[in-house]
Amino acid sequence: MTKPIIIAVDAMGGDNAPQKVLDGIELHFNKTENIFYNIFGDKESINSILKHKKINTNNFEITHTDKKIMGEDSALTAAKRGKDTSMWLAIESVKNKTSDIVLSAGNTGALFVIAKLNLEMINTIDKPALSGLWPNKKGINVVLDLGANIECNEKNLKDFSVMGAALHKSLFPNETTKLALLNIGSEELKGNAIIKNTFQDLQKNINKLFEFQGYIEGNHIMDGDVNVIVTDGFTGNVALKTAEGTANFITTEIKKALTGNFLGKFSSFLNIKNINKFKNKLDPRSYNGAILLGLNSPVVKSHGGTDYVGFANALSVCEKIVKNKLIDKIKDNIS
Repeated sequence: MTKPIIIAVDAMGGDNAPQKVLDGIELHFNKTENIFYNIFGDKESINSILKHKKINTNNFEITHTDKKIMGEDSALTAAKRGKDTSMWLAIESVKNKTSDIVLSAGNTGALFVIAKLNLEMINTIDKPALSGLWPNKKGINVVLDLGANIECNEKNLKDFSVMGAALHKSLFPNETTKLALLNIGSEELKGNAIIKNTFQDLQKNINKLFEFQGYIEGNHIMDGDVNVIVTDGFTGNVALKTAEGTANFITTEIKKALTGNFLGKFSSFLNIKNINKFKNKLDPRSYNGAILLGLNSPVVKSHGGTDYVGFANALSVCEKIVKNKLIDKIKDNIS
């Protein structure tokens, strides 16, 4: 039997923890195999929930701590006082090679600072990048950087290209990875000096991980013609918040239109299958799991407000990343 994938789980991070975390573990456990969970948190609380779960006791271990990072803690406070917390211990288990990957729904800033304190960067990579999964018309995009680095140079963007492509290959190994740089236009002359220099370099130096497709504008991100989109953290974060707000606006307005009167309700009844398909396409739980790339060990951040279904999906992201050797893909292709 092959060695199981070991996921370190911060059980105390995010809303409704540890209940939703353990519900998510149960859902994930019952649709996969050869997985082991290193669970970090309050042992009494965790055991009181796990005794009602359909999870084999041979597939998890609990490390007790009654300390946790709070949502309102600053990253600096977490770094100074967080050494015995569930988040710190989970990350430390990856550092000590007793876990393959770490997942937390806790404080984002604290998670990234503690991860950078404990886990070394991959050689030649200067900055980590925060990547996320977005829906498009044909499947799912990998988008990075989503806010880890406000300013980036050409080397950073080239590194992000390799890291993003490696992530896409790990999550979707049967797809052709097509990568583009987010820009204000599709013409070669558009954009600032950094983006234009990066374009020239990616066009000239072919990488076996991806097909370079040039520039992409913001209004074409969801088209699905490319599936890895690279930008600096400032632009990426603005794009992310805009996309989230637009999705919320659309779903709210459609709901109002379909439930505001009898005709709307009758129409929604007749189209229930298509409506549910549309809702599932925009369901953020399906794309839960932001990945911090550039470190020697993978770190995944679940949205703090997600439910157990979203947390289970983030666990699936962790499983695929380890199974398909994300870190090796980055190291083999970075320059």
